[in-house]
Amino acid sequence: MRRNVYSVGQVNSYIQNMFAQDFMMGHIAVRGEISNCKYHSSGHIYFTLKDETGVLKAVMFRGSVDKGLTFHMDVGDRVVVLGEIRIYERDGQYQLYAQQVTRDGVGILYQKFMERKKELEEMGMFAQEYKRDIPRYASRVGIVTAPTGAAIRDIQNISHRRNPYVQLLLYPALVQGEGAAASIVQGIYAMEQKNVDVIIVGRGGGSMEDLWAFNEEIVARAIFECSVPVISAVGHETDYTIADYVADLRAPTPSAAAELAVFDYEQVRERLDMSAQRMFHQMKQRMEFARGRIREYQLQLKALHPKNQLLQKRQYLTDLEEELERQMQEFLQKKRHQLEMYAAKLDGCSPLKKLQGSYAFLSRMDGRPIQSVMQVQVDDTIQAQLLDGKITAIVCRTEENGVV
Repeated sequence: MRRNVYSVGQVNSYIQNMFAQDFMMGHIAVRGEISNCKYHSSGHIYFTLKDETGVLKAVMFRGSVDKGLTFHMDVGDRVVVLGEIRIYERDGQYQLYAQQVTRDGVGILYQKFMERKKELEEMGMFAQEYKRDIPRYASRVGIVTAPTGAAIRDIQNISHRRNPYVQLLLYPALVQGEGAAASIVQGIYAMEQKNVDVIIVGRGGGSMEDLWAFNEEIVARAIFECSVPVISAVGHETDYTIADYVADLRAPTPSAAAELAVFDYEQVRERLDMSAQRMFHQMKQRMEFARGRIREYQLQLKALHPKNQLLQKRQYLTDLEEELERQMQEFLQKKRHQLEMYAAKLDGCSPLKKLQGSYAFLSRMDGRPIQSVMQVQVDDTIQAQLLDGKITAIVCRTEENGVV
């Protein structure tokens, strides 16, 4: 009898198809305890589910981690894993591909939480545009929580340490069990009527069942409709409730809520002191600048004063007078020098000067000068003008040069 022979890959592929066709294997919830849990750098999580009867390898890819895991898985955690079982053909091993992981015992509540969260989100109650700013300097803080327990003690201690002058108003609400949601709603309304600056709504940590009152729709609506900014502070940092999404601000713990709601008095005082010093320094600089400007204006006014202007004009006229006198002296000196030169030339051309050298000026009796022997005849009367007097003479003889 001839047998069909298959490759390993064909066998694994056949088994993979069998799993794929089985509806239960594609939508299965498995309860177990976490072991060999490894968070990979890629974002995937590899772990093993075990119980007293066996073990099951599982993997949760990064895309599913972002949507279906709300806490950090640790070895020993008891969980319910929703996903599908498939064959990893290369190794021939089947494993659970996790799509959602919840802590054991809260699977139904978690599903209800997700449904309510989706419903309220679609209604716009989580929209950022409805979030109000938390007052920076609140003087009255309303607190809606249990009157006993760690939450109120932490809030009081942190508030007193940060600012002992802030007034805390407590509404002692039920935060767990029957009637807790209605009590929280009543506390929000009561604090709103007290005209507080901000309201802290919260409690300490606990299981999902313990925190369920903060997932009720009436609490979400009371927070959303409150006219006073609300800080949600429910449980630990990893705990999320509907109140956290609706509130104007989520605090990871009640202590953190007190840090956010109550401003640090010492820091503000130091900041004010620094601001005062800075303002004083700036004012001092401005005053020095203003004094400098005033001195400049004083000098300008002094320079523009009529008396000073008269003095300036008088000095200017004095300078002009001195300059004019200097120029006149220079002009006179120049003209005097020219006159001396002209006088010297004139002196050189003076007849009297010539007469001093045994010369005489001859003229007719009518004063006409005689410059040639041809102008006189014998027996003419002529005059000879000397330096010290005049001689009248009669021409006895004339003689031309070379001719008698």
